[in-house]
Amino acid sequence: MTEKVQTQTAARVAGIRFQKLGRLYHFDCSAFPELAIGDYVIVETVRGRQMGQVQGFVDHDPSDDREYKAILRIASARDMMLREMWESRQQEALITCREKAFQLGGYEGCKFLEARYNYDGSMLTILFSAEDNKINTNRLRAALSGIYKAKIELRQVGPRDVAKLIGGFGACGIVRCCSTFLTDFSPISIKMAKAQGISLNPSEITGMCGRLRCCLVYEYEQYVQARKELPKRNKRVGTPHGEGKVVDVHPLQDAVTVLIEEAFYLVKREDLTPLDEYEALEAKARGGCSKHDNGGCDCGAHRPAEGKAALEDEDDEADEGVEGLDE
Repeated sequence: MTEKVQTQTAARVAGIRFQKLGRLYHFDCSAFPELAIGDYVIVETVRGRQMGQVQGFVDHDPSDDREYKAILRIASARDMMLREMWESRQQEALITCREKAFQLGGYEGCKFLEARYNYDGSMLTILFSAEDNKINTNRLRAALSGIYKAKIELRQVGPRDVAKLIGGFGACGIVRCCSTFLTDFSPISIKMAKAQGISLNPSEITGMCGRLRCCLVYEYEQYVQARKELPKRNKRVGTPHGEGKVVDVHPLQDAVTVLIEEAFYLVKREDLTPLDEYEALEAKARGGCSKHDNGGCDCGAHRPAEGKAALEDEDDEADEGVEGLDE
């Protein structure tokens, strides 16, 4: 029984987040069976030691060959106090960075957005944005290294991350999705706007970040599924009002607008008859079946009654022959 419990614990993996709306990273927590959701832990990352919060647990799949780094330890009260102290100094570090960049010159196209210390102050990360992707930050890094004992990292972020950091309200009038619940950005294309019938006017589909709005992906799959079950535009359909042509599709209403003798009707999917498909089936039925016509049918679909009886007798005789062999 003890071995079974240890095996289950060894296969336990914890999902850890380092920022409030950051990505989820997984670490092996087999050494800490008492670990619970909400606990803070210290882990080793590519950017040094960091403090993160446990968001949940998953069972490690034995067929998965990935190796997870182990959690170093559970954060102590001292670690939490250090983290709070260094977070209080982040704004000061950001102001210093901006002043130093202005003094050095050459960073006019950069916007320094946020400074982040890790929990023990051993690393200081400055987040900035710039239209030029080839900004040389060596001079600024060297200048800041002379002021701070921490390891300095200058990280350039994209427009969506800028909007996430700044916050504010979106075009819908509420706080931006990226600043409230989005932990990662999904790929978005103009195809998603077309599928939902949204105007391709840039002001309608572009967010405050200058990129396609993240909300375009929210209902895209539902629109695609709904459109599969509805006729396309210009299709001939039968309706309770008569035969007409589809002029508009309403996926969320599960209906289409049909033009019938210069009048428009909103018709639900269950009341529609696809005339093209229906007429094709009728023509096929009138043409008969090439396989069974002109005799020679060997599948039994149109077998004459006498032929069926003869075959049944043959089957009975075959069964009796098998029984005789068994004896």
